[in-house]
Amino acid sequence: MSLLTKKIVNELSYEIIGGAIEVHKHLGSGLLEKVYENVSLTNYVIED
Repeated sequence: MSLLTKKIVNELSYEIIGGAIEVHKHLGSGLLEKVYENVSLTNYVIED
């Protein structure tokens, strides 16, 4: 994997994990995975 590809993967991973943490902060724990997935996708579409 080239350095540029690694950089892109690292940046995307950072954004995805950060978004997941924000969703978890707002919703809390104990919900089904599909709930978190739907909110995460909605947030991604709104921000993009």
